[in-house]
Amino acid sequence: MTLKHSLKLAARHFGLDVHRYNPVESAEARLFALLRTHGIETVIDVGANDGGYGSLLRGGGYEGAILSFEPLEAEHARLSEAARADPTGRWFVHPRAALGAEHGEIEIHVAGNSASSSILPMLETHAKAAPESRYVGVQKVPVRRLDEVRHEVLDRALSGPGRILLKIDTQGYEMPVLRGAEKLLRHIAGVQLELSVTPLYEGQVLCVDMMAWLRERGFELWNLIPGFIDPGSGRMLQFDGVFFRADP
Repeated sequence: MTLKHSLKLAARHFGLDVHRYNPVESAEARLFALLRTHGIETVIDVGANDGGYGSLLRGGGYEGAILSFEPLEAEHARLSEAARADPTGRWFVHPRAALGAEHGEIEIHVAGNSASSSILPMLETHAKAAPESRYVGVQKVPVRRLDEVRHEVLDRALSGPGRILLKIDTQGYEMPVLRGAEKLLRHIAGVQLELSVTPLYEGQVLCVDMMAWLRERGFELWNLIPGFIDPGSGRMLQFDGVFFRADP
């Protein structure tokens, strides 16, 4: 038995799985390789929660601009705190709002685990797989179309050669966000978003139709990142897809 195999077996004894940090074996390393390959200099982070994705980017060495959006009150406060502490000074947070296809006001369901909060009603498939995600409250928030947002980060990105990645984590509400950003999408180099294999939220668009919609707009699938797994059955319910333009 090799030392590598022995170490993996020892780690699994404690419920851990060890992989080399490279684009072949690590989803995180693969993401950063993609950002470098496509020259991403600006990230629009929709559904930023408390700043986990932005912190991941900074931890991996990404030093470009980040513009984050988050509708939940407490999470927006923690997100703002994380951005203020950013050493690059290039992490910006939009005033509290949701993004969608229409301008106005909307209610968002607050999940017990925060990360599963959504504008859409949660289905029992989701709740059974993650009981801690059941809704515990509702917050009313403004909703904006991304095409109508004015911010210095967007102005600089659109007026210069820097390439943009649009990341969307809105728990089934991805299509309304995209429909509210069709003009901006023409200038986007890449899109990272959650894709569901089976309905988890009422009215959401599933992965096959989401992929077709993006393909019609010139985006090709470059990477899949495992996400929400039903711990009982082992079924993958949700994953991230990373898409880039076929003609950069």
